Amino acid sequence: MKTFLKIALVFMALTITSCNNKKQTVASKTSETTVNQEEGKITLITPEELKKQAENQLLVDVRTPEEYNEGHIENAKNINYFDDDFIEQMSKFDKSKPIIVYCRSGRRSSSAAEKLLKSGFKQIYDLKGGIINWTNQNNKTVK
Repeated sequence: MKTFLKIALVFMALTITSCNNKKQTVASKTSETTVNQEEGKITLITPEELKKQAENQLLVDVRTPEEYNEGHIENAKNINYFDDDFIEQMSKFDKSKPIIVYCRSGRRSSSAAEKLLKSGFKQIYDLKGGIINWTNQNNKTVK
C-alpha cells in the first residue's frame, strides 16, 4: 500500500509539473523557437533567414569590441555581452520590436537572448552557429 501511494504521488507531481510548464520548443527544418507565453519568444535562425530579416530589424553583435573589429555583419551594433551594464545598454531599444543577436559560435548570443527575454524583449532572433556559421556559408563581413 505504501509503495502504491508513493507511485501515485510521483505520478501526480509529474503530471502537475508538465501541465504548468509554460515553456515550449517548436522545431522546424530551418529554425527552432523557444516560446515563453508570458514573456515572448526566442527563435534560432539560419544565415539565410537572417539575410531576409535583418534589413528592417535591429542586429546586435554581442561579442567583445576586439572580436567585432575583426569583422562583423554589416549594420550590426556592438554591445558586449560581458559588459556589466549589458542589459542596461540593450534596454535603450524598443522591447516590443524584433531584435537579432549573434556572437562567435552561438553560445553567448543564446545566453544574451535568454537575458533579453527575461528583461522584457518580446521577439528575439538568435543566429544559429554565430558568425562562424555565417562565414562558413560564404556570407561576407565588414570591418
